[in-house]
Amino acid sequence: MYQKSSLLPSPEIIRWSYDVFLSFRGEDVRKTFVDHLYTALQQKAIHTFKDDEKLERGKSISPVLVRAIEESRIALIVFSKNYANSTWCLKELTKIMECKNVKGQIVLPVFYDVDPSTMRKQKRNYEEAFGNHEDCFKVQKWRAALEEAANLSGWDLPNTANA
Repeated sequence: MYQKSSLLPSPEIIRWSYDVFLSFRGEDVRKTFVDHLYTALQQKAIHTFKDDEKLERGKSISPVLVRAIEESRIALIVFSKNYANSTWCLKELTKIMECKNVKGQIVLPVFYDVDPSTMRKQKRNYEEAFGNHEDCFKVQKWRAALEEAANLSGWDLPNTANA
């Protein structure tokens, strides 16, 4: 779906504003896993962008988020059961995969309480979510981005009370 440039800019040329951009479904993991992860990254002096609950939601992701994604060295995507229910998350994911393929951004998926093969095959919750989005013309782009991200090596974490 995306074309990877054979002429990726060298890391010395790119100026990153953030070390890590966190992509996640707020309703699923904001107050649990993501808050703990964000705190741990901050304690290690890893400059991390985590969207603010106060950011205005709409049909398209805000220019602030687009810029943060583009200016992050690493995108860490926390996939959860309802990630694909959010068009916002899917638009972020599409932008992240575009930056991976065009700018060489590192993408690290975390499969939080979701089976990576369920995502790759887009079954169960993911199949239902895309069924709800079928009327939207961007669905094929979202499906391709999700499949590409799900095929990356990442961490498969169960949901635990202290995660």
